[in-house]
Amino acid sequence: MFLTWVHVLIGLVVGILVGLTGVGGGVILLPILIFGLKVPPLIAVGSDAAFNAFTKIGAGFFHWRAGNVSKRLAAYLACGSLPGALIGVLILNELRAAWGSEINSFLVRFIGALLVCIPFLLLFQGRIERFFNLQRRPPRQIIPKLVGIGLLAGILVGMSSVGSGSIVIVLLLLFVQRPVVALVGTDVVHAIALTGFTGLLQLNFGNVDPWLVAALLVGSVPGSLIGVRISNRLPSPWLKRTLCALLLLTGIRMLGI
Repeated sequence: MFLTWVHVLIGLVVGILVGLTGVGGGVILLPILIFGLKVPPLIAVGSDAAFNAFTKIGAGFFHWRAGNVSKRLAAYLACGSLPGALIGVLILNELRAAWGSEINSFLVRFIGALLVCIPFLLLFQGRIERFFNLQRRPPRQIIPKLVGIGLLAGILVGMSSVGSGSIVIVLLLLFVQRPVVALVGTDVVHAIALTGFTGLLQLNFGNVDPWLVAALLVGSVPGSLIGVRISNRLPSPWLKRTLCALLLLTGIRMLGI
């Protein structure tokens, strides 16, 4: 029972941080599961993917109702990301079959590398956006690029549960000339499909702890509402920078640098 309430409390904290900073729940939660709760990395990856699918539903609904979602862009992304997720999960389980418990050490380093890269992308997202708006021209062949972005994101999410939002939105800013709010809304809705599909695949392979996911969601749903409520009263950019710094340090620790 104590552990269950700990999980709820962690979900609450993660939800508040997501509401405050907009940083994806997977990036925040995964290190906590691995280092804080000592969840085996393979189970942490699968449970995190399932958790992300549910946490994004509310935001996706509001973006959809507000008309901030490009169905065509989301469909092209999904054409790459869903097969990519399948590839990522199959690679992960092939590695587990070949390496046994050593897969956990590999995942720690792989996720650590992502946690080192993603904070830089998040911190410089504004500059990337300005560069794109000022200097980027409409691409001639956007569909292959969207499918490629989806494929990369799918493989990363399938193997680590990280990247469905943070990596995709930065790449969309680079290659797609649309209003930022439309890219964000499309990214969120696409992430629901990607993480939901990945979560089902991970569940099929026994890599998801349903009770852990449920307890985290009990805390994260009200936590995200609290975070959004107080985000207008606190300097969110500074919170985001602090959080990115913590993620960077966590990634360095996971890499053993």
